[in-house]
Amino acid sequence: MDPTRPSPLLGGLTPVQFMRRHWQKKPLLVRQAVPLDAPPVSRAALFDLAAREDVESRLIRHGATGWTLRHGPFARRALPSPKQPGWTLLVQGVDLHDDAAHALMRRFRFLPDARLDDLMISYAGDGGGVGAHFDSYDVFLLQVQGTRRWSIGRQRDLSLQPDVPLKILRDFEPEQTFDLEPGDMLYLPPRYAHDGVAIGGDCMTCSIGLRSPAASALGADLLARIAEAGADALQDEPSPRPVHYRDPAQAAVDAPAAMPAALQAFAREAVEAALRDADAIDRALGESMTEPKGNVWFEQGDAPDARPGHVALDRRTRMLYDARHVYINGESFRAAGRDATLMRRLADRRELDARDLRGASEDAVELLGDWCAAGWAHAG
Repeated sequence: MDPTRPSPLLGGLTPVQFMRRHWQKKPLLVRQAVPLDAPPVSRAALFDLAAREDVESRLIRHGATGWTLRHGPFARRALPSPKQPGWTLLVQGVDLHDDAAHALMRRFRFLPDARLDDLMISYAGDGGGVGAHFDSYDVFLLQVQGTRRWSIGRQRDLSLQPDVPLKILRDFEPEQTFDLEPGDMLYLPPRYAHDGVAIGGDCMTCSIGLRSPAASALGADLLARIAEAGADALQDEPSPRPVHYRDPAQAAVDAPAAMPAALQAFAREAVEAALRDADAIDRALGESMTEPKGNVWFEQGDAPDARPGHVALDRRTRMLYDARHVYINGESFRAAGRDATLMRRLADRRELDARDLRGASEDAVELLGDWCAAGWAHAG
């Protein structure tokens, strides 16, 4: 996507203009952002996904007795009738299982792949919704079937209703209300309160969510990866020589439970030494951001017998790169020269044609073959 060209997806704004004017600043309503003849996934196909063990799904009801939440998988007979009011089915990661949903997700690649999370579909009967809430990440809400009424507002009071299985705002104060028809889209920055209610039933909304890792969780994951990489490096050495704590000057103590200051200093130095390697941090981040979710599985494929004429990434594959590495599905590879250019092109375009592959080295072809055998890519 050319970020300087006006896009109907963004109401005629260029991606550059959208990012400058709206991204994490203010909402944007776009009428007919995506012309649709039909939703990317039919109701029947969505219900079939909700019945699978490897798909995350939730069923939310709201009635006279309050809110209820159940987690899938759901047999078809366990779901309410589409004509029944007050219920919502949420199905996560639909883009991982359906080509049309994956293609819809790719329309948003004016944003970094590292920030794109997944495409969730919400199906609701008349009056169905999940209550007034806010998200800690940006979200694009695309209506693909039926009508949904969105009320939005810059909520100052973020306190939640007690004793409710959902994070629903206690005192929601909407400022604007919009009815979205198929093809209409609403962008909301993080922490912008919103409440969507299905009007008339048979309502389907695609939610394109962004990844916004918390600093504490990301830091803990990176530290664990750096430590594991360090341990693996020691095991790979012919004669591992880890540095152990020594204290030849330690005196006898009368307070044995007190932590030795020298041990604390040794521990701080060990952590600081691991973090002094910026390459280790970058590598851990790339592996973390491409790690498949726990419910994602790849079916083994076949490595091509000869140099392929076409290679395409599987829709479940996450692939990123930086100046020194390429990252794919939680693994990192050093890359330089023509092979680095080739792999970056694969990550950006998600496919390579015969012309691209003619200049690939034997090592690059072998690596692509390994990825095809793992089901991460497919050759043709």
